[in-house]
Amino acid sequence: MNKISRICCIGAGYVGGPTMSVIASQCPEIIVTVVDINQERIDRWNDLNLDNLPVYEPGLKELVSETRGKNLFFSTDVDKAIDEAQMIFISVNTPTKTYGKGKGQAADLKYIELCARNIAKVAKDDKIVVEKSTLPVRTASAIKSILDNTGNGVDFEILSNPEFLAEGTAIDDLLNADRVLIGGADTEKGQAAKDALSGIYANWLSEDRILQTNVWSSELSKLVANAFLAQRVSSINSISALCEKTDANVSEVSRAIGYDSRIGSKFLNSSVGFGGSCFQKDILNLVYIARSYGLQEVADYWEQVIIMNDYQKRRFAENIITTLYNTVSGKKIVFYGWAFKKDTNDTRESAAIYVANALLDEKAEIVVYDPKVPEEQVYADLDYLNTRSPEENRHLLKVVTDPMSAVVDAHAVAILTEWDEFKSYDWQAIHNSMLKPAFLFDGRRILDKVEMDSIGFHFYKIGQS
Repeated sequence: MNKISRICCIGAGYVGGPTMSVIASQCPEIIVTVVDINQERIDRWNDLNLDNLPVYEPGLKELVSETRGKNLFFSTDVDKAIDEAQMIFISVNTPTKTYGKGKGQAADLKYIELCARNIAKVAKDDKIVVEKSTLPVRTASAIKSILDNTGNGVDFEILSNPEFLAEGTAIDDLLNADRVLIGGADTEKGQAAKDALSGIYANWLSEDRILQTNVWSSELSKLVANAFLAQRVSSINSISALCEKTDANVSEVSRAIGYDSRIGSKFLNSSVGFGGSCFQKDILNLVYIARSYGLQEVADYWEQVIIMNDYQKRRFAENIITTLYNTVSGKKIVFYGWAFKKDTNDTRESAAIYVANALLDEKAEIVVYDPKVPEEQVYADLDYLNTRSPEENRHLLKVVTDPMSAVVDAHAVAILTEWDEFKSYDWQAIHNSMLKPAFLFDGRRILDKVEMDSIGFHFYKIGQS
């Protein structure tokens, strides 16, 4: 295949949009088209108001501004983009199955299969198809089978190119990647396809950061990387519970063990629990794969990471209830933060959703403020749990745009996302606006305990007595 000059990406979400924006900015000679069947999402990518993009990432709107309409395009015309592209990235959602075999653990690949069948239907010349979504091991062979058996007799090469992006730093993660992983067949055509994709990344990354493997190693590496990182978070969160019982300070414990060069300091920040689209989904996928091969002990080991994460969220909610004299019924509790982490508007698997759900079960009245998450997303997250009716959710929970007016006559404030702006708030004024005693629960460890105590808060900081 000649040098790549046209790329199509199917899926305009948190991976596809930022990844293609970076490729377009670093490879001005390549025409990049991002397609999605969601008209509203594509309209937002094309919005002249760059603050309206459907994905919030620091640095993203600047890249879109530089490239959109030049060599970066967003469209709902999927077939046209597939037909014209030499390389097609599949970057659609792969949620955990909620039905049938593997329910609650296995990845739901229906969107991947639909993409493969659409590519097979449309393609009239050879294509390189790149898995960008997080997928179970051996998915590439399934895609290859669909393409070869339902296509128009053209040649397809399948590559695995998993993303290793942390939301909130995705643009920097792409521009300064620790590594790019490209898995493909160990054949002459497979090698040519791997080299073609490597050549794109080589426009801004050094050769030693571009790793080529077989396709199965690449697919498994993504799951394992996220499992290892999530394991560290759950490990330090388990210690946070112990710290609260023993007068130890989890940040001091983290700092002490982080100095050990064998361990390192990253992903040792205790919190109310990890969220996002990858950690839980990838670990559950790993658990399902292990069980399907009869590796019960391996499955149990990794499942414990999820169990500990669920425990941390449940423990935080239960502590709010216990501290507020064993009842939150009719009490106003303000949530600062709904996104699963700062610098993103992504709420998938956010701890705030599950803490809110537990408190709503106890008839609390919750008020939510998040600088980047819109009202409709908050309600959609709660409605998805199907715990109560949409009408009940909207009656018991309100979303506001002013963090200061939210706290008037509140019984408690809970910090669920570590947005930097929360650190600079006038916490004395917040205390003055609240009912007394005023309770403050720091689930992200961003506030100073001595200062909050001196203001007069009944202050709880996770991982510290």
